[in-house]
Amino acid sequence: MAERNPRELETRAKAERPKQWMPPQLLPDPNPEEGYAFRWIRVSTLGNNDPMNVSSKLREGWEPVKASDHPEIQLGGGGSGRFPDSIEIGGLLLCKTPKEFTEQRNAYFQRQTDGQMQSVDNAYMRDNDPRMPLFRERKSEVSFGRGS
Repeated sequence: MAERNPRELETRAKAERPKQWMPPQLLPDPNPEEGYAFRWIRVSTLGNNDPMNVSSKLREGWEPVKASDHPEIQLGGGGSGRFPDSIEIGGLLLCKTPKEFTEQRNAYFQRQTDGQMQSVDNAYMRDNDPRMPLFRERKSEVSFGRGS
């Protein structure tokens, strides 16, 4: 009869799946906060500051996220410059805003898009002739391979 090892000596470490290397994220995602949306805002490009973009986004309601509020995002160097206790990576600053603002912004741009589409349709349909009518179909189909 074969000798058996006591169960206390058996471990599941051998059965565990080996860990795989994965490339790091360039811009890590912060832990979600209830009622807030996050976005990376450009503060500089190739070392040149972009104050117009930053001030525009701040006026829209975006506010810099404090590094102390998100310790899960590891930073190599200390915060410097205009936003000392912030999270800045590669010229991008992590900011947050209430979700209501992003929903209102999305609704505003959807109205702008709808108005532009209606204007294009009106200009297009102006050239309509009953002998050869124009169609306003927005539905498209994608097919792959040979049709059967």
